Amino acid sequence: MSNPLVHAFFIGRAAAEIINEQLENAFTDALSELGKFDAEQRERLRQFTEEVMERAQRGEETATVGRTTTAIVPQGSQPTDLQAMIDELRAEIALLRTELQRYRSNSV
Repeated sequence: MSNPLVHAFFIGRAAAEIINEQLENAFTDALSELGKFDAEQRERLRQFTEEVMERAQRGEETATVGRTTTAIVPQGSQPTDLQAMIDELRAEIALLRTELQRYRSNSV
């Protein structure tokens, strides 16, 4: 039979190795999840940017088509639509700023 002190040493050493491995795995998993989250947020931001650009292009094309044709627009109807579009864009910008601030505060 071996010395109980030596036996206790090896038990402690084995426990420390296992705890170290588990902490290493947990840390690696956490970094992996953080990387996935970052990639997803970047993709969402890219998609949002593309959608904004597409809508802006459509709006620009609509405005250009409206200028080249001789359509009769009732007085006061176009500014209301334009104001609604501006309000919608402002709301989207505010939402984007909020999301960016939330993302930045989580990544710090």
